[in-house]
Parts: sequence; structure tokens; C-alpha cells
Amino acid sequence: MSQLSIAELKALVEQPQPPCVSIYMPTYRAGSETQQNPIRFKNLIKQAEAQLQDHGFNRDAASTLLQPALELDTEEFWQNQDEGLALFLAEGVFQFYKLPFKVQELVVGGDRFHLKPLLPLLTGDGTFYILTLSQKLVRFLEGSRYSVREIEIAGLPQSMDEALQYDETAQDGQFRISTSKGGTNNSFQQAGSFHGQGAPDRDDITADLGQYFHLIDKALHEFLHDKTGPLVLVGVEYLIPIYREANTYQHLLEETIPHSTDLLKPEELHQQVWPLVEPYFAQAQTAAIAHYRELSNTGKTTTDLQEAIPAAYYGRVDQLFVAVGVQQWGNFDPQEMKLQLHPDLEPGDEDLLNSAAIQTILNGGTVYALTPDQVPDAAPLAAVLRY
Repeated sequence: MSQLSIAELKALVEQPQPPCVSIYMPTYRAGSETQQNPIRFKNLIKQAEAQLQDHGFNRDAASTLLQPALELDTEEFWQNQDEGLALFLAEGVFQFYKLPFKVQELVVGGDRFHLKPLLPLLTGDGTFYILTLSQKLVRFLEGSRYSVREIEIAGLPQSMDEALQYDETAQDGQFRISTSKGGTNNSFQQAGSFHGQGAPDRDDITADLGQYFHLIDKALHEFLHDKTGPLVLVGVEYLIPIYREANTYQHLLEETIPHSTDLLKPEELHQQVWPLVEPYFAQAQTAAIAHYRELSNTGKTTTDLQEAIPAAYYGRVDQLFVAVGVQQWGNFDPQEMKLQLHPDLEPGDEDLLNSAAIQTILNGGTVYALTPDQVPDAAPLAAVLRY
């Protein structure tokens, strides 16, 4: 799995039928160490089976629930891994994700799926965008710290020829540019003809590129209009300033990759672009922590689980800092507003830090999944409240 969408997260959160089994394991990608993958996997399945039996399932019922996971256990599957693996099983539900980062071995059986280890895919490092520019090929990509993928955008020109409709066969140098009927505010396109004697028609190539890039920007607007992730331009140097003139996206980075893009693979683009956007996300996290500290004596922050957990459920949390690799077992009944905390996992418990993070995301808040020493006030959870 390259990225986890909010929609997929919501589907897992809303899984209604317990018991829900969540399994996490680190995996090896290549070499003789891949032989450890199936051994670890079988041990984790045994742990899951034991937890199900502790919850009242007999052995046959537990085996039936876990059977879809066991069917993954093939040599081909283990030879095609990333850094980690997450599996989610419940009655009629089986999802698994190959993760681009290491996770701790963990098996959690309960009334809900345990999703906190997935949060780095949704938070902290955020989402960025890449636009590769050339006259012959345009690509748009969405990425995170771990991966990048190409996105198809409706109406995005694939080349300058397509956008401006050049007639390369015209012997007198004629080419065609789509212009709008009734002025520039009318999106209905009609072809206009421009005549000349060969190359002189292209003397004003900058104007042609400007129109080409306006069309690209217009196509991207529908996708980007409500986004805040940084956009990085990749292309030969003379194209960059021309595109900046056409750009309307507010989060276009000053830093660029001056490179011919036609032969760059997505992973090569990711390798070059991530160092440019990483400081952007680090700055956002630093600013969020500073904001928390500014509000620390105003009543709009809390590290009290008795306050923070209900606040997350009811949409009161604007920013949440939560420790990865730490669990706080217990349960919360949002109808009764009753919270119970337990030092160890008990039947019916869930990781309340996991629940707070998921509910914050679903309610439009921002979550920063941090190492325990990075969470403000040395707490397992810290929240900035909306009210």
C-alpha cells in the first residue's frame, strides 16, 4: 500500500462487528532474511488465535476468522514486501497493507481495529505534489515521506502540442491555438489559426508556453483548490519562471528541481523532491508545538486523558500530539460519556490513544504521531482544543 486514504481509514473505524483483529509486523524485502517473514507471521497468527479464544471464541471459530490471512502465506507474497505489514480481520472483513516503514510486532484483538501505527501515512509528514514540465510531457504526482504515485487529472494537457493544437504538417508554418469564445472568461474552446513563414510563428514561444501553462494550472485547480500541501516544479530551468507566472496555487514552493523530466521514474522524482519538502513539514510540526505551548495556560490545551479522549470524539480537538509505540488501554462510551482507564489490556478494551487520534482525523483535526520524547509535556497525548 502506498498511501492510506481517509475513506479507507473511516471504513476500518466504522467496522461494526467485533471481534476485530489487528496484526502488525516488520518485514524483510530481499535476501535470505525474507525467510524470517513467514515464521514471524505464523507466530503472530497463533497469538491472534489465542486472543480470540480468550474472548470466548472456540478454536475452530478463531481459525475460520483468521483463514484469509493464512492464505497469504506463500513464497511469492513474502518475496514482494516493503518495510512492514498490517492486517485487519473481522467477520466478512479482510484488509492488508504493505507499509513503507518499520512497525513493531503487535497483535490486538478487540471491539475495534487498532490503527495508530498507520498514522504516519496520514499525518506528520503530510502530502506534497510534484508537477513535471516539458513541452512533450506533463505529469502530476502525489507523495508522502514514503512514496509517490502519479495522479490522473481530468483535462490536464499531456503536451504542448495537445494543449495548443499545433498542426505540425502545415507547410507554411501554420499552427492552431485554442482560444475562448467571448473572451478569456469563457471556457468553451474554439480553434484559431495563426499564419506565418515557418519558425517566425514561434518567435514568441514564451507567450505560447504561458498559454500552455495557464491550461495546466486551470486543470489542476479543481484538484488543488482545497489542498494545502506544497507543490514542487520539476523541469528545465527556462520553463520554471514562465509557469510561475501562470500559477494560481498558493502553496507552490520556491525550491525547484531543474531537470529534464522525461526519463525520471516516480521513485527518482521522490528521491530528489523529498529533501525539498521535508523542512516544510518539520516547520509545520515545530510551529504546532510552539502554538501548543503558547496556549498552555489558557485552558485550551490538555494532557488529561479524561478530558482529551471525549474531546476527540466530540470534535473539540484541533491539534493532537500522540506517542507512537505507547498504548493506554481502556474504553470510552460516547453515549454515556463514561471513560475507563486500565493499566493492562482487559476484554473490551482498546488503545485510547489510537481512538483519540482516529477521531481527531475524522473530525477534521490534525494529528502529529511522534516519538514519546517529542510529545509536549512528556505526556502520551497532548491536545489543542477548539473550544
